[in-house]
Amino acid sequence: LFFSPSTSRQHNQPQGHYGLTSPISLAPPSDKDHIHTQKLIEAMKPFGVFEDQEELYHRTTVLGKLNNFVREWISELAESKNLPPSITEQVGGKIFTFGSYRLGVHTKGSSDIDALCVAPSHVERSDFFQSFFEKLRNQEEVKNLRAIEDAYVPVIKFEFDGIEIDLVFAKLSLPTVSDDLDLRDDSCLKSLDIRCIRSLNGSRVTDEILRLVPNLENFRLTLRAVKLWAKRRGVYSNIMGFLGGVSWAMLVARICQLYPNALASTLVNKFFLIFSKWDWPKPVLLKRLEESFLNLPVWDPRVNPSDRYHVMPIITPAYPQQNSTYNVSVSTRAVMVEEFQRGLEVTDEILKGNSDWSKLFEPLNFFQKYKHYIVLTASAFTEEHHLNWIGLVESKIRVLVGNLERNEFITIAHVQPQSFPGNEVLYKQSGYVSMWFLGLVFKKAESAVKTNVDLTHGIQSFTDTVYRQASALNILKEGMKIEATYVKRKQLHYFLPAGTLQKRKKQRVSDISQNNSGLQCKRSSLGESCLDGSKDRDSRTPSNSSSLNKISKLDISTAEAERLFLISWPNSKSQVSPTEMEATVALRTSGPPIGCTIPGYNTVCQLRTCFVQGQHKLSGTVITDPKSASPKQHYSPASK
Repeated sequence: LFFSPSTSRQHNQPQGHYGLTSPISLAPPSDKDHIHTQKLIEAMKPFGVFEDQEELYHRTTVLGKLNNFVREWISELAESKNLPPSITEQVGGKIFTFGSYRLGVHTKGSSDIDALCVAPSHVERSDFFQSFFEKLRNQEEVKNLRAIEDAYVPVIKFEFDGIEIDLVFAKLSLPTVSDDLDLRDDSCLKSLDIRCIRSLNGSRVTDEILRLVPNLENFRLTLRAVKLWAKRRGVYSNIMGFLGGVSWAMLVARICQLYPNALASTLVNKFFLIFSKWDWPKPVLLKRLEESFLNLPVWDPRVNPSDRYHVMPIITPAYPQQNSTYNVSVSTRAVMVEEFQRGLEVTDEILKGNSDWSKLFEPLNFFQKYKHYIVLTASAFTEEHHLNWIGLVESKIRVLVGNLERNEFITIAHVQPQSFPGNEVLYKQSGYVSMWFLGLVFKKAESAVKTNVDLTHGIQSFTDTVYRQASALNILKEGMKIEATYVKRKQLHYFLPAGTLQKRKKQRVSDISQNNSGLQCKRSSLGESCLDGSKDRDSRTPSNSSSLNKISKLDISTAEAERLFLISWPNSKSQVSPTEMEATVALRTSGPPIGCTIPGYNTVCQLRTCFVQGQHKLSGTVITDPKSASPKQHYSPASK
């Protein structure tokens, strides 16, 4: 396989195996480059991306205490297991950091640290989650302690003297762990289980990135700028199908390899140049894929058929090499490429002296970008249940995006990573509420015949997926529910404060959000299926409660409320009055899929579809007891 980015004609094109090549430019920076870099630094300062020395000292102190704490625990454990005193005295143990802190791009006010506890062979994973967990519980400095053993990478989360720590665990096949242990050596992976290998991977990848960049100072400043830009433009979220911190770091590291002498201002511009024109899904790698005697599974589309479906592969440099972006979908990649293109245009203007760096960090005006949106609402009766609920919902939203983009009439399904609290009306109706917004772009109708777009299956499949996982994890509680509402842009003020929706003057309209369809909005509630999660950003902040009352009481007949989640519109070229342009949305499902139960919640919805003279209709009966055949009243949005 030969992969390379295709860049613009005025630049040399990187060639070679997997896109790896000699540097594109070795030219030394000019005085102008230094000036632009200083201006870039000044533009970033207001956003708090630079950590002050007091914060740095506090984190260093906390990590030192935690390291001593781990060594003490491992030594005590050795004694309890009756190891010889000669071994007990030198078993060691060590804390390694990874992620943003290890990369040196920690930001001001961001107190979390990703850390790895490395232990010798006599320490079991069960010891970490039992005796070590109890030892932490008894420490006065430790707050908000919780263990997540069933995660892909099992972790203990806690606050140590005000610093949030995410601590993962790995035991090595060694009787002792010395202070000079180097985890970059592949031999440390020998005879380890897959969970330990995953835990080690974060530290090994971070250290390898730092080793492969030619100039750490330029790399770190450029990465700070790119991460700030990504967060401001809404494309920083691995869980939502965009890129996480390690993926952004690897992209920046690749640019630093291609332009080893360039300063940050130039590197930021080249970052957008290269990746706006990269020939995805050709992968980005920092070094060639390597063989190993350990024979662990690595990313390789020549061997693994599933790897061929990755749409934006960015491959970790440490063995076993993996794709860090398997969550990326066609839609999220399209959104990121569009943002790369905008970044290139803006930085070109900046370097020409026609603009300043603050323009690069202007936030995305997501709520003016599209004409059509889905509002996804997750709610629960209590704050504790809500925090659990939204974590699961959030972790599965990328499933909904994938379902929607597979609809033949949808070209883009763009989720805004930030969630929003429900307003006062929603709080009174459903308790604690969080909302996510997805922008939709529909294909243009090819004829004057009304086109029906059925979103029922994709949305129902999403709710069923989350519901079943919540049921399997035994975390479903009465009152947990999720709803999907289709709205047009002009109806967003029913859900959001006015300040969030302020239009920008002379806003650039991108090709990706162009849409000529004219849909009228009607309320649709999808599914009181139940889910679960763990973020605490949302609760009861009021916004436009009176407006929401209006949308909740839209004149929708019972028949409309029981239709499929169906959107209909005629060809944009046909002569149709606005009143004839219609979007019908509905389908409320009551209760869980068959086989899932919630305490005190046994209502189900039986639906059957039929086609009448080419029109898709749905009849539905809500039955409170699945064993009973007697129909009850239809649900309608106005009844809530």
